[in-house]
Amino acid sequence: MRRGLLWGVGGVLVASAVWAAAVLTVPKLVATGHPAPGVGPYRTVVDLCTSAKLSSFGQLYPSQYGKPYHYATKHPSLDDMYCSQYLKKTGADTEYVSLYLEAQLHKAVDPEPEFEAQRAGLQQRKYQITSVPDLGQDAYIGYLDDPSSSDSSWHYITHVIYVRDRGLTYYLSWSGSFQEGKTAAPDREQIRQALVVDSRSVLRTLGG
Repeated sequence: MRRGLLWGVGGVLVASAVWAAAVLTVPKLVATGHPAPGVGPYRTVVDLCTSAKLSSFGQLYPSQYGKPYHYATKHPSLDDMYCSQYLKKTGADTEYVSLYLEAQLHKAVDPEPEFEAQRAGLQQRKYQITSVPDLGQDAYIGYLDDPSSSDSSWHYITHVIYVRDRGLTYYLSWSGSFQEGKTAAPDREQIRQALVVDSRSVLRTLGG
């Protein structure tokens, strides 16, 4: 929302920051030597922003702010697809939310230990973690309400869903802000449902 740009800068680093913290704090989880499970039916797409139809979020925020950013890289060990975009409720709205989406195909290692380390890292950062049933082999949502240290009336909100299915790892995050007494707090359940519904759609698009 109003201060979404700050989240825009930080959101790109969400997954890597969580993973870095997990490596330092839960080292046993990242050195198990599990065999690679294979990527199954999943495939790499060139433009995740175009391929991933985030219809639920599109209904909540039908106006695009700026131009989406994407990349896709391929390697014998790891394929990586990424998309970031900013959305608004109306074209005239000055407040926007940030969406970050990443899917990785791990071809040389089993991503389960890293996936568990990410979950532990979020918990240590005081995210509220809830499981998501029937989505990949394992899935959960993290939620954080982080009031500003300089003005406690401002709240920075992050919702993120992580999914693991064989050699695929995936996350979709929503970030925005609100100010008590001036703007309405985001509907937590509405965003949660959009994360789950749109994630199911993206995984189907990637072949799952």
